[in-house]
Amino acid sequence: MKISGIAGALSMVAGMAMADAHGMAPMVEAADQDVSNGIVSASKVMAGENGWMVVHRTDESGKPGPVVGYAPLRMGENMDVAAILQEDVQPGEMLMLMVHAETGGMKTGVFEYTLGAKEDGPIKPDGKLVMSTITAK
Repeated sequence: MKISGIAGALSMVAGMAMADAHGMAPMVEAADQDVSNGIVSASKVMAGENGWMVVHRTDESGKPGPVVGYAPLRMGENMDVAAILQEDVQPGEMLMLMVHAETGGMKTGVFEYTLGAKEDGPIKPDGKLVMSTITAK
C-alpha cells in the first residue's frame, strides 16, 4: 500500500533519520565518466528508503534540468548504480545524479517524476538536495 501526502513525507523523514542513525546519511558518490555507451553510473548511493537515482541535465549554474535517466534504489547502500540514458549526452556536458523518493505517485515501482512535480521528487534532508554533479567524457 502506498502512502502519500503528509504521511508519506513523515515516512520519508523517518527513513532518512533511520539511515542517519546507522551512520548512513543519504549521499551519491560519482566521478566524471565516459557515457558513450548510453549508461551513467554512481559508484555508491546511500538511500534512507527505496527510491530512485535520477540523472538530470545541468550546467555551471548547478540547477537540476530535464531528466535524462533513472535507476531504482534500495533502502541503504547501493553499489555501482547504473542508469540508462534516454537521450544522447555529449562529452563536456554536465549531469546531476540525484536521490529521489518513491512517494506521492500513483504507482509503486514506476518512476513518475517530471521536472517540478511532487511525485517521486527529490529528497531534501536539511533543505539540501542529495546529489553529485559529473562531467561526461
